[in-house]
Amino acid sequence: MTTTDVLLETVPNWIDGAPVDSTSGDLVEIADPATGHAVRAVGLGGVDLVEVAVASAREAARSWAATPTPARATVLLEFRSLLLAHSEELASIITAEQGKTLADARGEVARSIEAVEVAASAVQQLKGEYAEQVARGVDTYSFRQPLGVCAGITPFNFPVMVPVSMFAAAIACGNAFVLKPSERVPSASVRLAELLAEAGLPGGVFNVVHGGVDAVNALIDHPDVAAISFVGSTPVAREIYRRSAEAGKKVQALGGANNHLVVMPDADVDSAADALVSAAYGAAGQRCMAVPVAVAVGEVADELVAKTAQRAEAFRTAPGDAEGADMGPLISEAAVARVRGALDTAEKQGGTVVVDGRATAAPSPEGYFVGPSLVDHVRTDSDLYQDEVFGPVLSVVRVADLDEALRVVNASHYGNGASIFTASGVASRHFAHHVQAGSVGINVPIPVPISWFGFGGWNDSRFGDDGLNYDAYRFYTRSKVVTQRWTEPRKGVTPNFVAAGSQ
Repeated sequence: MTTTDVLLETVPNWIDGAPVDSTSGDLVEIADPATGHAVRAVGLGGVDLVEVAVASAREAARSWAATPTPARATVLLEFRSLLLAHSEELASIITAEQGKTLADARGEVARSIEAVEVAASAVQQLKGEYAEQVARGVDTYSFRQPLGVCAGITPFNFPVMVPVSMFAAAIACGNAFVLKPSERVPSASVRLAELLAEAGLPGGVFNVVHGGVDAVNALIDHPDVAAISFVGSTPVAREIYRRSAEAGKKVQALGGANNHLVVMPDADVDSAADALVSAAYGAAGQRCMAVPVAVAVGEVADELVAKTAQRAEAFRTAPGDAEGADMGPLISEAAVARVRGALDTAEKQGGTVVVDGRATAAPSPEGYFVGPSLVDHVRTDSDLYQDEVFGPVLSVVRVADLDEALRVVNASHYGNGASIFTASGVASRHFAHHVQAGSVGINVPIPVPISWFGFGGWNDSRFGDDGLNYDAYRFYTRSKVVTQRWTEPRKGVTPNFVAAGSQ
């Protein structure tokens, strides 16, 4: 860092209910993606800081697990109220460091509040089962108990929603939590920690540690961390899954995606074009459930491309806090180079660039902007199709019929989500049944389910357990089954294995 950077505000860690500065790691600048200028800095901690955070969480987990479930829910409901009261503040923090529009950031906060509402229903979700008289005088019952210390490693694209989806459920289940957010967007996590403390959460139940690879490795290797939750790229997800599983931890690792939206000839083409532009270019394409591939079936292709291009060209690229902005900047200069390189390669490999985001005038000369891009006649063996661009680029693949569309979608090694736009109930039912994806949309472009349903991809989009939304209660707990007899003492030895009901 330069000497002027020393004047930047430094984002602290949060351990044992209080902010903690990190002096052992490197200071890293946090840039506003709309301007490219540093707005604050964060110190990256390592093994020592993780050890302190986990020790705090381990101590807090004991008493928090013993806290009645309704009392834990009360804290979360107060946290929900604070999220509502501070929604605009949180949205501004998201936009300042991540770059997405304020409207999109507000939507992220709203989804986070929904996740807290579901977590607060833990009393209902953690109920066990009871079976009376499974054998003569014998009853069996089950219940679920917290794991202890859980950790989350979260990405830059959802600084509030992804962490909240993890830690709200984990805390509701009686665990303590250590969050390692992306160092590109650290401020929201600390603000969430402050609001949790204000809601009455005891110190140590929620901790935030900033860091890089060293911090991630320390969390994976720590013997007191019982579960790891991760959202990020597929190569990293696969490695975190492997290492965490080898260490005997519960793990959910959500990876990359290459989601498809199939448009049938009977679809409302205007609605499909609106959906494609929204899903491909919203948040500058930096969503794991974005739609980078349109699969145009039969004669709909030409009209669909023309109408999508018209809308893409009208899409306004601007700083996220600008009035009327449709799309903000990318997260970094490296992301800009990646998107531009993908378009260069697409042209060389036969794609037709219909709308060229490289030519979009940047609202700020030093900001990380690329405009919406639309590439037609994309081959499925091309780099643009095979790679996850994670930017505002929409590819159009042309196919003859629904069966060919399904073959294209199902051949992808990803499987996060897939959608179809059609007026046919027969076609939509066939698609929903046969498509290889964890989340399916029918006339819905981004099929992220509400929090009362589980969420997770298939194939290389997810490794390990289900564990977000409604599935989180099983991930963040483990079951215990008790078989009991309360009868007069029996006499005699029974050495044989016997079936239920035979005694």
